[in-house]
Amino acid sequence: MMYVVYILYSKKTERNYTGFTSNLIQRFYSHNIYGKDSTRLYRPWVVVHVEFFETKEEAMKKERYYKSGRGVLVKKEIIEMHIS
Repeated sequence: MMYVVYILYSKKTERNYTGFTSNLIQRFYSHNIYGKDSTRLYRPWVVVHVEFFETKEEAMKKERYYKSGRGVLVKKEIIEMHIS
């Protein structure tokens, strides 16, 4: 099983979301179509970045990095590169 760290972006609200999953299609669908999680208010989302990992631990580590102070700056650059 592979794990994916993903970054979503909402052009409508200029917000981003970072997460990890083993099923990107299903997770993306849940962010945009159904579910009552905290992302529903910022729909529609687009996937602007994905990274694949062999272990859940590696994916979780990368997700934490993107949510850290230094990682937020890297994530901002990734998003700007994809939305401009």
